[in-house]
Amino acid sequence: MGDDSPSELPTVLVLQRSPTIALLEPTCSQKFNFLKAWDSPLPQDQFLTTHAGSVQALIAPVHGPPITAQILQSLPSLKFITTTSAGVDHVDLAECQRRGVAIANASKAFAEDAADMAVGLFIDVMRKISASNRYVRDGLWATRGDYPLGSKIGGKTVGIVGLGNIGLGVAKRLEAFGCRVLYNSRSERPSLSYRYYSDVCELAAESDALIICCALTEQTHHMINKEVLCALGREGVIVNVGRGAIIDEKEMVRCLVRGEIAGAGLDVFENEPDVPKELFGLDNVVLSPHQAVVTPESMVGLSEVVTENLEAFFSNKPLLSPAVII
Repeated sequence: MGDDSPSELPTVLVLQRSPTIALLEPTCSQKFNFLKAWDSPLPQDQFLTTHAGSVQALIAPVHGPPITAQILQSLPSLKFITTTSAGVDHVDLAECQRRGVAIANASKAFAEDAADMAVGLFIDVMRKISASNRYVRDGLWATRGDYPLGSKIGGKTVGIVGLGNIGLGVAKRLEAFGCRVLYNSRSERPSLSYRYYSDVCELAAESDALIICCALTEQTHHMINKEVLCALGREGVIVNVGRGAIIDEKEMVRCLVRGEIAGAGLDVFENEPDVPKELFGLDNVVLSPHQAVVTPESMVGLSEVVTENLEAFFSNKPLLSPAVII
């Protein structure tokens, strides 16, 4: 395929210029012809109408335009969407399912780095690393004495919400620290030794910490609510590397401010890039600007995963990382 001229390469629609697309283009352009909507003088709806009968595949970056039912209806020949993220909440999944459009995500490219970040946030909150760093830098060690002790990691019971590629990576890392792992997921995985909880509230009640790794869907929106946070309790910690809206953010902030949970490590937020200002002064909260999956290595992996999924689609082979639509 690499020797074909651009006109003979399979066409892949891209709706908006983005840093992710710029990253993918050097590799993908050798095997696919990127049909770039922004290069056309036509408004998007006219552009889509013009190419409605020919576009079979589309790349959907998470920071690009949402792939709505209206866009999908404008592309009757579309059969495949590949995202550039682990999450697929920017795609109308119900409409894709109705139309038989297959979806692939990039979770395989990001799983290791996201799992590392989740465990890093957990350790930081438990051992007070960021807070004690500020304590030293502010000169308080010399004037106020020793900083309050953090908590041991080994022996803690950690509930993982979402045991996909990322969640399983978190579980394996925590096992190495001597943690007891429990989980909630779409369904039980009998081949694993971890105890399964179908009810997230029950999982929280049994856990010293909850680590959120699942996708954002209608079912998981605000799944971590007041009841779950109360079950987690005053000694409990929450970590989120999934999506911000999986947690009822206002309720979480209230619990943190009132001391109703012990701390939080957050890489994602409900209305990014806006972060609740109440969190800024809390030493028991560690914040990260949605960077869990972003490393130079993961960007190389992303390019490979997107390319391989597109190759699989155009060759009528199984997708490398099909997204599960529920």
